[in-house]
Amino acid sequence: MSKKSFADLGVSKTVVRALEGRGIDRPFPVQETVIPDALDGRDVLVESPTGTGKTLAFGVAIADRIEADDPRCAALVLVPTRELAAQIVEALREILSARALSVASVYGGVGIERQAKLARRAHVVVATPGRLEDLIARGAVRLDRVRVLVLDEADRMLDMGFRPVVDRIVRQTPAERQTLFLSATLGGEAGRLADDYTRSPRRHEQRKPERERGRVEHRFLAVAHEDKLDSLVKALTGERATRTLVFVRTKRGADRLVKRLARRGVEAAAMHGDKSQSQRERALRRFDRGDVSALVATDVAARGIDVEGITQVVNFDAPEDRDTYVHRVGRTGRAGRRGLGVTFVMADQAGDLQRIASELRLHAQFEESGLSVAGGRGHGHAAPRPPRAGRRSSHRRRGRARI
Repeated sequence: MSKKSFADLGVSKTVVRALEGRGIDRPFPVQETVIPDALDGRDVLVESPTGTGKTLAFGVAIADRIEADDPRCAALVLVPTRELAAQIVEALREILSARALSVASVYGGVGIERQAKLARRAHVVVATPGRLEDLIARGAVRLDRVRVLVLDEADRMLDMGFRPVVDRIVRQTPAERQTLFLSATLGGEAGRLADDYTRSPRRHEQRKPERERGRVEHRFLAVAHEDKLDSLVKALTGERATRTLVFVRTKRGADRLVKRLARRGVEAAAMHGDKSQSQRERALRRFDRGDVSALVATDVAARGIDVEGITQVVNFDAPEDRDTYVHRVGRTGRAGRRGLGVTFVMADQAGDLQRIASELRLHAQFEESGLSVAGGRGHGHAAPRPPRAGRRSSHRRRGRARI
């Protein structure tokens, strides 16, 4: 926490009182650095992981820069998933209300008529790109009056293939708008997108303090395709199985895996893009309450999940790249807690997963799988190597690294 107050950052008394009403009296580091620039009307680039307080960093600025008599919609927040949209609205509603500002969430999976009605009157619209385009086509939302544009978790919007629709949306906003661009990374395509959308931005990078980082143990487990289910059941009934997030590649795969686990006496819930909003919320509640010990999710659906105390993450299907691995396994070991990340490795995936492990400095942990490929390149097929003398097997060695 900062020694400064929100008032010291230039936040209005009205918003300060609203924050205090929620028990928030000191800014987090990302809020301390971003809010002054945002209140000055500057474009801002923020490289920050989930859980550092970035929602209030842009939310407080919106609350003080938008006026109750401004035309609608005055501020637009674009996000990759419906879960994140709902979380942002919940976090900002009271603060915006203190200045007589209204906010509406816009996302698929629920009735469009009510959303259109609320969005038409809202000062601030928090939206996923696809549903927002639907409302624009209906004439329910106009973007030519947007004063503040926020792109939150921009890297994930790119990963999910939203670049074309985001481009179309941004082109409809005024050129003189203020843009706040937030992403877990500002390298590669995310960085190029930031350059396209901002003008002379101030850049801020925020990492979680060391004391707030959990310790994550990483394991790579060599499995044959026909043994994956047995390995998963074992993981879900082990000592770390209190609350497990299981990642799969496809929606159909998530549903199929939940049924297969049920036949083995393990109750789990599925979460993916074909589920309705009510189904997704129900699955999250069951997982959060501990009614089911495992949540089986696709990468897209898992974005925006905010469940405390996930004890382990299992990559049942291999992650596609380094960022996906970090995003998945980063769901455990939060707020100083210990966590476990287990990745199933089949022989034909060894090269790709070894490369990911190398980029994350998890060489030793991967070698314990017995599937190391010379040079760590390509999609080479490799048979498991027997452990070296004196070496423990891959499911017992407890290599640790921070991600």
